Amino acid sequence: MLGPGYRLAVAQDAEGLLELLADPEVSNPIYDFPRPLTHESIRSWVLDARARQRQGEAIFAIMIDSTDEIVSYSYFTVWPERSSAEIAGAYRGDAQSMGAGKAGAACSFDWMFEHLGVRLIGVTAAIDNVRSAKVIEAAGFTFFGERDSVRPDGSTRQSRYWEMMRKDWRKLKAQGH
Repeated sequence: MLGPGYRLAVAQDAEGLLELLADPEVSNPIYDFPRPLTHESIRSWVLDARARQRQGEAIFAIMIDSTDEIVSYSYFTVWPERSSAEIAGAYRGDAQSMGAGKAGAACSFDWMFEHLGVRLIGVTAAIDNVRSAKVIEAAGFTFFGERDSVRPDGSTRQSRYWEMMRKDWRKLKAQGH
């Protein structure tokens, strides 16, 4: 079901996720996890994702490296009634800028369209998150401007927003993009 090396997050992963997100280079650009970052807030986040997964509304996956540390996470939010989804996630600092983000994002987008069967994916990135913007634009998403993204604590973050339709993704794949 999930991409190579990924598994569903469980409550016992809270400490490893906290370690991953303790790095501001990893966590600052991301708006959708609970703040402040504590063991309990991360554990609750994982448990909430598991409950939402049972309802078909979320999937929270992590990738473990050879030292049993979390190197990456992906959080898929799904709106079945709209046949749409979004993805959030991060790679550990020492795993960034090595091409894994673009390749992993492409696999995730393909999985969302073909396995989950959504017709639309929407993604956001913080205004200053150049790295994510490059990945999103390289995948062929259409830029739709800026908007405020609301964090779980009610605060907002200025974001750039893109969308891709399944038919457009399939066209890009057929063209070898």
